[in-house]
Amino acid sequence: MKRVTLGVIIGNRGFFPTHLCESGRKTILEVLEQEGIDVVILPDTASPAGSIESLAEAHACADLFRVNRDKIDGVLVTLPNFGDERAIANALRFAELNVPVLIHAFADDAKRMTIADRRDSFCGKMSACNNLRQYGIKYTLTELHTVDPTSASFRADLQKFAATCRVTKGLRRARIGAIGARPGAFNTVRYSEKLFEQAGITTETLDLSEVLGWANKLSSSDAKVKEKLEKIQAYTKTEGIPAESLDKMARLGTAIDTWATDNRIDATAIQCWTSLEEFYGVVPCTLMSMMSDSLKASACETDVAGTVSMYALQLASQTPSALLDWNNNYGGDPNKCVVFHCSNLPNSVFADQKMDYQEIIAGTVGKDNTYGTVVGRMKNGPFTFCRVSTDDYSGEIVAYLGEGKLTNDNLITFGGFGVAEIPNMQNLLRFICENGFEHHVAFNLSEVAGAVEEALSNYLGWATYRHQ
Repeated sequence: MKRVTLGVIIGNRGFFPTHLCESGRKTILEVLEQEGIDVVILPDTASPAGSIESLAEAHACADLFRVNRDKIDGVLVTLPNFGDERAIANALRFAELNVPVLIHAFADDAKRMTIADRRDSFCGKMSACNNLRQYGIKYTLTELHTVDPTSASFRADLQKFAATCRVTKGLRRARIGAIGARPGAFNTVRYSEKLFEQAGITTETLDLSEVLGWANKLSSSDAKVKEKLEKIQAYTKTEGIPAESLDKMARLGTAIDTWATDNRIDATAIQCWTSLEEFYGVVPCTLMSMMSDSLKASACETDVAGTVSMYALQLASQTPSALLDWNNNYGGDPNKCVVFHCSNLPNSVFADQKMDYQEIIAGTVGKDNTYGTVVGRMKNGPFTFCRVSTDDYSGEIVAYLGEGKLTNDNLITFGGFGVAEIPNMQNLLRFICENGFEHHVAFNLSEVAGAVEEALSNYLGWATYRHQ
């Protein structure tokens, strides 16, 4: 699990009790340590409790943050008392970090409201937010306006904010590997490489002929190929799968791994239908499943935007994502549907799985050329769904997301599948169709819609719909 590092700003205003900054600093740092979050903060020798109030203190804080620019994923502004709104805004402006900012205010104790202990953070938070808005600095709020840092509510705020920081930073420097051309029959996965590049997401392309050429040049006795074969056999049940097919997968996987490592690829989108099957003789599903399961999200049908959707959820939850089709109605229940792929779903999302052949493509290219799918039923439980797309007509990146649950409703079918239940699903389906979104959607077995929405909408500026 990647630890998040936050720059911490302690706001102070001298005619409020400074001792509150001292105790507040101690409490905040203890909570951050308990929550597994690293910090960059002014030492308590630099100013009272390392707080900031003056212009000089704002500069000192900004200088420290700039030195640690590569470490800092976000900033926590905490107000043990009213705080100086100018110092907070100036420190963030001078630091030029362009990272998410969480605003926290300590709660007053109704029994300690004399001048010796009164905080007025309730009011100071409004002033801080007003100034950040004036400065054009984006920020995030805690669920409660004022909150005890040791409470479950604030700890949830911190973890949600950490997820938002991971998504924001990860997407702004993502490198997506597009292996092979978009299948001719899949206009739905068209996307704008330029719009993604403007957002910091680079697409590195690789012709399918190159990766197949590398795979064909590899020997089955190569040490890396042998290692890959062992990993495949340890990853899924391969009984009944021809040895020749497993060997082809191992050589193809080795070629992809080498290219991805050399090019520092974070996630991939790979052509499948039907060139790989016709000219190489396997499907890449197991290899893609393994990549996704090791947090290297991989989408089929060269769906680069689908990969971005998977990666966003993965960054938030730090668990594997899957790419699925919104595929079938489930009987007459308007809030349930069947989600499906043929399948390259990661092992982590399955209740049980095994390797098999791809039943759909087999009818075209023959069963012997389609071994390598990973099939089974998905686990029951909560999930977050997300779809990112590029809208060339508006010239912007758009997205939708929400949460639901996978049920144990009876279903007998092939591929990788589950029955999804989402409140008010008919409105969601209408939104997808009216706005021309793709039939592919990313699933992650976690509840991170709030954190991802905050990253995509507030910090990346994408037009994002949250289904409620």
